[in-house]
Amino acid sequence: MTTSSLDLASLLCSRLCHDMLSPVGALSNGLELLADEKDPEMRQRCFELLDQSARISTDKLKFFRLAFGAAGGFGELVPVSEAQALIDALVANNARIVVNWALAGDSLPKPAIKTLLNFAHIGIEALPRGGTLDVAAEFRDGSSEIVVRAAGPRIAFDRDIGRALEGSLPEGELSSRTAPATMIQRMAQEQGGKLQFALSEGALVLGAMLPGA
Repeated sequence: MTTSSLDLASLLCSRLCHDMLSPVGALSNGLELLADEKDPEMRQRCFELLDQSARISTDKLKFFRLAFGAAGGFGELVPVSEAQALIDALVANNARIVVNWALAGDSLPKPAIKTLLNFAHIGIEALPRGGTLDVAAEFRDGSSEIVVRAAGPRIAFDRDIGRALEGSLPEGELSSRTAPATMIQRMAQEQGGKLQFALSEGALVLGAMLPGA
């Protein structure tokens, strides 16, 4: 593993910890409140908040396991329904985001699944005020094509993530925020594929062509 790969792995771990801090912290806070609370109604409310935080933590861990990890337990092809369930769970507590699916086929190669999940995560983060997330994927003739479109009243997109997707971000500017985009860009490059994005006032479109994946 090269030094740059070690740096990338460290930054991906930092990103995972950053995203898990809020729901895990909520669990800790909920347990503290529960220890001091005597009112039955408030204790019930604490249990509900603990259940919600535990579910969010579990959903995020499952998502990042497949989006960042080695995807152990799966073969070379991963059921698309697995990725769909993970993304749906990620937005389950955000009523402002509606996810639309257009999936051709039952499975995709691991690199395509990872790209799909990371595209969806970027798209979700681009919709701080809500909107629609359209996810399309197809595996045909040995190649994968993925398109994710995030549309809403305000698109929040870090241009450095765009540069990371294109492979033009200098190594010295790599951060935990851009590490996932860098990871899938390198993965696409190894497959002889390409990632691209288009940003307009009301939409962000992410696309990938992955030959052999």
